Amino acid sequence: MNELIARDVVMVRAIETTDQKKEILSEDDRLYASRSARELAQWQASGKHAEVTGDDFLQQRSELLLERLAERNPAFASFSKRRYGLQGLTWALPLLALVMGVALDRITDPHRVDLLSAPLLLILAWNFVVYIGLLISLVVPSRAPGWPKDGMVRRLSVGKLALPRKMPPVLSTALLSFMGEWAQLSARLTAARLNRTVHLSAALFSIGAVASLYARGLLAQYGAGWESTFLNASQVHGLLSFLFAPAMFVFNLQGFTLAEIEALRFPQTTAAEGGARWVHLYAATIFLFVVLPRLLLALAYNLRAAHFAKRFPLDLDHPYFRRLNDTIGVSTGGLLRVLPYSFTVDEVRHQGLVQVAVMAFGEQGRMMLRPSSAYGEDARELLREVDLTDPNVNITAVLFNITATPEKENHGAFLDYLVKSSPRGIAVLLDQSSYVERMGDHPDDRARLAERVALWQQFCHFHHTRATVVNLLNPGAHPLEAGLPLSTPQ
Repeated sequence: MNELIARDVVMVRAIETTDQKKEILSEDDRLYASRSARELAQWQASGKHAEVTGDDFLQQRSELLLERLAERNPAFASFSKRRYGLQGLTWALPLLALVMGVALDRITDPHRVDLLSAPLLLILAWNFVVYIGLLISLVVPSRAPGWPKDGMVRRLSVGKLALPRKMPPVLSTALLSFMGEWAQLSARLTAARLNRTVHLSAALFSIGAVASLYARGLLAQYGAGWESTFLNASQVHGLLSFLFAPAMFVFNLQGFTLAEIEALRFPQTTAAEGGARWVHLYAATIFLFVVLPRLLLALAYNLRAAHFAKRFPLDLDHPYFRRLNDTIGVSTGGLLRVLPYSFTVDEVRHQGLVQVAVMAFGEQGRMMLRPSSAYGEDARELLREVDLTDPNVNITAVLFNITATPEKENHGAFLDYLVKSSPRGIAVLLDQSSYVERMGDHPDDRARLAERVALWQQFCHFHHTRATVVNLLNPGAHPLEAGLPLSTPQ
């Protein structure tokens, strides 16, 4: 599944998940889209003499639903065609860098090649600093976001967090949810494109500076020399020998002696060929240490971005996709792992969890119940034997009883550890069966239940998770039509 298809699929998922009351996409719309997409996918597969795949089905279904929404709402149609900032930046920044490089010699003496040219030395120094930073980032892991920053990646992935007017509130909510989710999912792709653009810009800036030196040299005679308040000829000779040694070795360029350096100290006059010699040395050095490495880095990031764009890393094990694929017979079921926290699950509620797994994954859904974690114990010790990266587990869900009061140092610490340690994210199940059993049918009782649910949902949101309310004694009371919502992987 490529990037564009994945974007449509994620957008439709956000809309269907948010539109629980089917205000903007009716049940008939969804059934029609599923039926038509299944037929189109089967027709395409038969033309290729291949088996129908879930990717083809999801692509056809998302396109049909987005077309229907665009027909009904022109504001949504404009949003779906929105172009993001990185597309313009991809070509504008390298072009600007090239122009700035060409203009660099305008701030220096147009008739003089300075052996200690501050702009050219600054280009080399800056790139050395960048290379050292890249090497450090490879060998020293850091929790702090490096380059590029998360906020920049998010902005370039989805643009401004602004939506067109005249859209139904539920559609606006769904699109905001999509933008947040897409920013997370496409972060690696956006970062690869941004790094490619930055490295290409650095290479073009240097190419522009060198090209400008040669272009000006065609119409003017350079005088080469140097001057310094603190350096003598021997020190300058040592510095330049170290700086130009790789270029002289690779390109077999003529070297220089201490006497020549001494003779070039301003004020003095030199022949035209003397200026050309130093232009060649600087150009070769910049090519070796700036242009070539930067172009190779840009190429590497370009290949990385192309890989992500062609095979977008979308987790199709999500219950939403599994339930849809189940309708065309390509679903393989799924495994829901439940981690109760300070919650003893009896036989009846155990069966309720099995039904929750079936609602999440379809008829082939399975449930694995782990022993209950004791209240107040350290999460790391409690979950020491639980492999949170197990690829056979599709969803890991924490089970809380909402009769308990959420506590930051206990329930919150348990959630924080799981969110941090689970690369695929976690789900939270809030069982209200015990609370409902104890309460009556008075409006005040229902209001207290709603307040308790809101308290738990807010608590889970604070700990970067999303909660789903279930009733394990009556699972049908809270059908999971769109599967379990997962927290965002960290």
